Amino acid sequence: MLQRPQRGDPFWIWMLHWWDVMSWTITGLLAVITVVGDTPGTAKYGSLALLTLLGTCYGVVRRRPGNPVRGAYSYLALLVLILGGLAYLREGFGVLYTLTLPQFVIFANSLRSAIVYSGLGAVAITVGGSLREGWNTDVLTTNTISSLAVYAVSILIAVLTPRALGLRDERAQLRAELKSTQLSLAEAHRLQGAAEERERLAREIHDTLAQGFASIVALAEAARSGLETDTEKSAQQLRSIEQTARENLAEARVLVGSAPQSGVAPGSAARTLRRTLDRFAEDTGFTVTADLPDIECDQQTRIALLRCTQESLANIRKHAAASAVDVVLAQQAFGIELEIIDDGRGFVVEESQGFGLNGMRKRLAELGGELTVTSSVGDGTRVLAMIPTNGQV
Repeated sequence: MLQRPQRGDPFWIWMLHWWDVMSWTITGLLAVITVVGDTPGTAKYGSLALLTLLGTCYGVVRRRPGNPVRGAYSYLALLVLILGGLAYLREGFGVLYTLTLPQFVIFANSLRSAIVYSGLGAVAITVGGSLREGWNTDVLTTNTISSLAVYAVSILIAVLTPRALGLRDERAQLRAELKSTQLSLAEAHRLQGAAEERERLAREIHDTLAQGFASIVALAEAARSGLETDTEKSAQQLRSIEQTARENLAEARVLVGSAPQSGVAPGSAARTLRRTLDRFAEDTGFTVTADLPDIECDQQTRIALLRCTQESLANIRKHAAASAVDVVLAQQAFGIELEIIDDGRGFVVEESQGFGLNGMRKRLAELGGELTVTSSVGDGTRVLAMIPTNGQV
């Protein structure tokens, strides 16, 4: 059964819909004219009864919750009989056959059924009109020709409608697939965004809180072992623990959104790195040599340089067994370079799966930069971070 057309349906479907609406509008007007006109009693009340029966059955079958196919064909059979009866009772009411042509498509579930029932409607109005006018060859011939012309239109409607319905269904399927794709894409973007945010938070926690706690543990162990032999150094280490804990607290507030986003105080890159290196030398006793010119860079670049330095120093403290560290910050034509070299035991770079190195690479990649790690067992390690400036990549 043809449903109410939706936005985007073919023109033919909309035309059938409005044709059907128009047919009931005209049918209503004919009923009003019949009521107020001077139609003879039998024709008047008979035609009103048939029109009322037709409208009632139409409304019932369109909303019938039972078997829609059987109800539709029952309605079509009734429609054929009512058309014949109206053509017999009233002159000019045969036009209702033309008006009701869409109904033979609306209520039929196949092309064959639509053509057969529409043909029966043509026969009904031909017979009804001929009986009303007096049955003779001339009247029958005239009515037959007129009915056949309208029947030809009904066949055209029945043939074209399935094609329009197929196009409508195809468009509806495409719209459904497009909507499904859009929903899937939106979900994929949401999941990707959530994954990227988790990765960013994991990197920030590793580069700030985790490194800070590792430093606190190392300092606490050193302070405890020197409490009886070197109280002054232990006191200094306790102060470092306090300072590191305060910094971790500040970083934690940043991560939960209650402090400025960067978590790094404003200042030049050289001064920021110098403070970090001084703390490292004080806490570890390593010899730290630094060449840190005061270069110009934005806040994101300065944070990236600081995080790379913190991660490199943490790796040197935990893994390198080094005694000296050299740090060089340089402004090159293509960007900013940060080089960190230790004299430790080195490692095989290809075998390293550490989160820290991967985190540095991703952090630099977000700024268009790159990380180069050079090392071999027994020869120390060289970490080179490059960040392009002035839009260079």
